[in-house]
Amino acid sequence: MSGSSRGVAIGADATGSRSSFARRKSRAGGGFGKSRSLGRLIRDRKTVTERELSLAEQAYDQIRRMILERELPGGMSVVENRMVDHLEISRTPIREALMRLAAEGLLVKRGSRSFAVRGVSAAEFFQSIRIREILECEAITLAHNKIDKDRILALRRSVVELGKYPEQTAAHWKLDDQLHQMFANASGNIVLSRTITDLRTSTRLCEVTNPLGRVPASTAEHLALLDAFLDEDVESAKTAMLNHLRNVASDCVATLRGM
Repeated sequence: MSGSSRGVAIGADATGSRSSFARRKSRAGGGFGKSRSLGRLIRDRKTVTERELSLAEQAYDQIRRMILERELPGGMSVVENRMVDHLEISRTPIREALMRLAAEGLLVKRGSRSFAVRGVSAAEFFQSIRIREILECEAITLAHNKIDKDRILALRRSVVELGKYPEQTAAHWKLDDQLHQMFANASGNIVLSRTITDLRTSTRLCEVTNPLGRVPASTAEHLALLDAFLDEDVESAKTAMLNHLRNVASDCVATLRGM
C-alpha cells in the first residue's frame, strides 16, 4: 500500500475516532444537562415545599390565636375558602393548618372543606379545672429548683405591669400561658406538660370564662404564686395555685348563675 493510501486510511480512522469521541461527549454533556435540570427541579420543589410549610405554620398560628382569643367562638364554622381570602394565604397551607387544629381538638370536621370551632360545655370546663388542680400542683413540685430566678422575676414584672392594663385581652392570655406552662415545662415530665396544655385549651374554649373580668384578682393570685416559688416555699406555691384555679371556677359559677 502506498504512503498516500496509508495516510488516507489513518486519516479516516482518526476522523472516525474524533466523531465517536464527539458523540460520547455530546451524550455525556446531555446527561450532565439533565442532571443539572433535575437538580434545579428538586431544589425548586424543596423551596416551594419549605415556603408552603412556612405559610402553613403562619396560618396555624393565626387561626389558633383567633380561636383562643374568641374571634372565632365555639360552634362557629371555619370554611377553607373563607380563610384563604381572610388570611390571604393559598389553599394548601390553610388546609394543612385546619387539619392540624382539628387533630389538636380546637376544630371539629363538618364537611370535606368545612370545620367548626369546638365548643366546651360548663361541665367539661369544671372537670378540666379539677384535673388541672392536681396536675399543676404536681408540676410545681417537680419544677422546684429547675427554673432560673431571673426568669421568674422577669415574669413577675410582666404580671405587675400588665395588671395596669386590663383591656389587653391577647396580652393577658399570653401571659397566663407563659406562667402556667413555665411550671409544666420545667417539670421534666413531657406527658404531664402536654396534658396540662390540652386541659388549658379546653378551659380556654369555654364561653363562660372571661380573663378581663378578673384581671385584678388574677394579678394578685399570680403574684402570690410566683412569690412563694421565689421563696422556695413549694407548699405555699401549690396552695396559691389551688386558690387561683378554684377562684376561676367560682367566678365561672357566678357568671353562669347570672346568665
